[in-house]
Amino acid sequence: MSIPQSGGGPIERHEQLAEYLESGCKPKQDWRIGTEHEKFGYCKDTLKPLPFEGERSILAVLQGLRDLHGWAPVEEAGKLIGLEKDGANVSLEPGGQLELSGAPLETIHETCDEVNAHLRDVKDIADKIGVGFIGLGAAPIWTHEEMPLMPKGRYRLMNDYMEKVGTMGRSMMRRTCTVQVNIDFGSEADMVQKLRVALALQPVATALFANSPFFEGKPNGQKSWRSYIWRHLDDARTGMLPFVFEDGFGFEAWVEYALDVPMYFVYRDGKYIDALGQSFRDFLQGKLPALPGETPTLSDWADHLTTAFPEARIKKFMEMRGADGGPWRRLCALPAFWVGLTYDQGALDAAWDLVKGWDAETREELRVAAARDGLQAQVGDINMHDLAGEVVSIAQAGLKSRAFPGAGGLVPDETHFLNALKDSIETGKVPADELLDHYNGDWNGDLTRIYPDFSY
Repeated sequence: MSIPQSGGGPIERHEQLAEYLESGCKPKQDWRIGTEHEKFGYCKDTLKPLPFEGERSILAVLQGLRDLHGWAPVEEAGKLIGLEKDGANVSLEPGGQLELSGAPLETIHETCDEVNAHLRDVKDIADKIGVGFIGLGAAPIWTHEEMPLMPKGRYRLMNDYMEKVGTMGRSMMRRTCTVQVNIDFGSEADMVQKLRVALALQPVATALFANSPFFEGKPNGQKSWRSYIWRHLDDARTGMLPFVFEDGFGFEAWVEYALDVPMYFVYRDGKYIDALGQSFRDFLQGKLPALPGETPTLSDWADHLTTAFPEARIKKFMEMRGADGGPWRRLCALPAFWVGLTYDQGALDAAWDLVKGWDAETREELRVAAARDGLQAQVGDINMHDLAGEVVSIAQAGLKSRAFPGAGGLVPDETHFLNALKDSIETGKVPADELLDHYNGDWNGDLTRIYPDFSY
């Protein structure tokens, strides 16, 4: 989850809220790719999750990356809770999931190199202390009680609030992992088209990247339990956002949506002040109960924007949020999928043509079916396997049109990063299907086999 924002002056006009979003618009030559992925750490001998502190712990991994691989420390209340280097940062999700938030890079070749270097460095530290890391959408065996809560003020507040607004918020915090990609937009109109395509096709990403068929030691009936969890978290801040598809949608409409998302906190002087369930609209008027008489800064607005969790969202850039964490090849495939669809105008137009006739009910039904059935999902006359094939073909054409070479020019474009997805379309099986095949086959129902067989 996001780190506290900084550098924003006072909000003196309502228009500043939309202007903040609009300030993210960039010319196409400046568009970049930011890839984020989370992973679970565990002790190799016990297969239990890592505590925050101790000889084999999240803290030990962070310290190793700091001391041996040149990362600068990020602290909160005197505790090491993150790292920074070269425009990227390593942070902790609430249950200790280790997240790389990659630097904004020009090509998928570069972002994949970044992921590879990060996983190599993490493995170097992990091997030294008897720790492993695995990429899955949800913790396959561990219970809520086994998962530690990281010492971050934001997480303590969220932990107390989650059970009041939904049924699975704490499961999301401690027992899920995702891979995301952040993309840029060039104008308000470009943002609108990209966000509509992003929301409509997020179920395709959910199906292709589904990788969480187990929970608390047994199959859960879903290909993406992580996606199922998000549907039962907090209706006020999650979902498919039908208003995005209404006439007149733009930055101001997003502002109005975000203002109606209940607050979590205000960050002041290194501390998170409890503003749970309070209104940013009241904050703008100096009537926030948590800080009576005080009005927000643009940093507060930036922080608040990070507390809305729909399937795709905008800040000064756009985040694609529908995919499970997973194996290495899919960490590079997700940016390839979305960059191919959105960074070439021909591909973006083709993607929009594919989805523009869908209504809100169809988009929501696809979201539900994708999590449950993966590529076998069927909604009306829409077959997910066929749809995914069309979408990946559009993404491939977009990447081919971009023609960003790699390997010193030996690789002509970025299309090969889609190979993992093309394999799934050819076989009809996504990672969740492969895991279930093992569970019902050579693992003989022994889910502990997932750790040696599928760790990084």
